[in-house]
Amino acid sequence: MATIKQQTKKHILWNKGKLTGQKPALKLKEVWYIRIHLQMSKRIKELALFNMAIDSKLRSCDLVKLRVSDVAHGSQVLKRAMVIQQKAKFPVQFEITEETAI
Repeated sequence: MATIKQQTKKHILWNKGKLTGQKPALKLKEVWYIRIHLQMSKRIKELALFNMAIDSKLRSCDLVKLRVSDVAHGSQVLKRAMVIQQKAKFPVQFEITEETAI
């Protein structure tokens, strides 16, 4: 009788060793590093979006859909703004800090 030797091929998972699920929040030191880096490289648009993301805690799809008219009237920036979330379909109100309004 011949013995049959089974060869097992190891299946490597695509996410082995990677973080899955919710990622940890940015630390305060990391937030300030990003802000300073964007300011020094004069990337005003990205800095404004980053500050808005920190203030509002909106999902990225809702954040990129924001318009200037949603957060400002004329040349005056609102202290509070309201946006209807795309996924949840309900309005969310958030404050805009002075740091972001500048």
